Amino acid sequence: MAEPAGTPSPIQVAVVASIAPGEVREWSLRLPAGACVSDALKACGLDPDHAQCSSSVWGRAAPPGQALRDQDRVEWCRALLVDPKVARRQRFARQGARTAGLFADRRPGAKAGY
Repeated sequence: MAEPAGTPSPIQVAVVASIAPGEVREWSLRLPAGACVSDALKACGLDPDHAQCSSSVWGRAAPPGQALRDQDRVEWCRALLVDPKVARRQRFARQGARTAGLFADRRPGAKAGY
């Protein structure tokens, strides 16, 4: 169906959401021109104002009112429970220096680091 002259054409947007750990859902939407991030999330049944989640466009943080362009990818992610750097330090401390990393499988009697 042809659009009337002067009417902006709708935009195609992908929305990807991490609903639960290990679960990712994806939607492909056609939205009216001028739609924003919150419009895309609402069209998928997601709450753009959810306190534990954040939205981004192509991996860059985006407020709910940010306007979308054709072929944009909106991502809706849960907040991290632990900072990845802190988690890595805790894992390393739990494992100990001798059982982790590059030199964990060395020959019997070899010097440290070889």
